[in-house]
Amino acid sequence: MQATILFGHGSRDPLWRVPMDRVAQRMLTIDPQCCVRCAFLEITAPDLASTTAELVALGASSITIVPMFLGVGRHAREDLPMLVKALQNDYPTVRFLLQPSVGEDARVVDFLAQIALSGTTAKDRVTA
Repeated sequence: MQATILFGHGSRDPLWRVPMDRVAQRMLTIDPQCCVRCAFLEITAPDLASTTAELVALGASSITIVPMFLGVGRHAREDLPMLVKALQNDYPTVRFLLQPSVGEDARVVDFLAQIALSGTTAKDRVTA
């Protein structure tokens, strides 16, 4: 079984995770057979290790981890790869694929630019 983990930073504010939950729900709407979970680095539960354990117990043999970060800071560059390496050691028969952060995807950048521009007309725009 193939599974996907949407991975975010976490927050004390319980509403912070709503956009990630919406992405997971949208994935299920697009493909009702997909197996998707959200996991978080800190503060918000569940964490990556417990989410992975759940998916492996359900029979996942391949897990794609999608970092839901716009910016690529230390967490995405250093912390997450170390966590995934530990998971590979804990579950040597499971294939882990760590995708680049969503903010590195040109489609995301283009869509965000379109959203930002949608509230202005050419006349309203000021260039620096």
